[in-house]
Amino acid sequence: MSETIEIRWHGRGGQGTVTAAKVFADACLSGGRYVQAFPEYGPERSGAPLRAYNRVSSKELRMHCPVIKPNIVAVVDATLLDAINVAEGSLDDTVFIVNSTKTPAEIREKIKARPSQKVFILDASKIAIDCFGRPMPNSPMVGALAKASGIVSLEQVLEDVKKSFGKKFSQKIIDGNLEAVKRGYEEVING
Repeated sequence: MSETIEIRWHGRGGQGTVTAAKVFADACLSGGRYVQAFPEYGPERSGAPLRAYNRVSSKELRMHCPVIKPNIVAVVDATLLDAINVAEGSLDDTVFIVNSTKTPAEIREKIKARPSQKVFILDASKIAIDCFGRPMPNSPMVGALAKASGIVSLEQVLEDVKKSFGKKFSQKIIDGNLEAVKRGYEEVING
């Protein structure tokens, strides 16, 4: 892993994007890294576009600003691809992870990805519905991010999901989220 990895999440209010950034950061922290996880809200209402950010580093983090040049971009809601430029500030080796039913080639064209950029796709919304009956794509996206980034192991993410969700939800919801993380990890496709 390079010294610091910067991740920018794009989602809508109510999809669990901020929670996903926090859970991923907690897993990286438990894995011995320094981390940051923070949101950037517009109008704070359900369905409104939002961004969340992660920084993961082997050294202490002193920067406290939004991620402008992301190493990884996670798009929780593909409808945002028509509304904003999710590739803004992307680097030649930026990795995109998109919740979509489209093919990686279709998403690559839509975001105008450079040949050197990787594009990963998964149907996180369907996975969430299958696993716990609601289109909350955050847990599958965390699994996909763990796989695509290699920053943290699936086992560490699952352990932190248990810890984070165990205080708030029933065992049925926790088990559904654990299954959703596993499926996101297993079903993400690199195009």
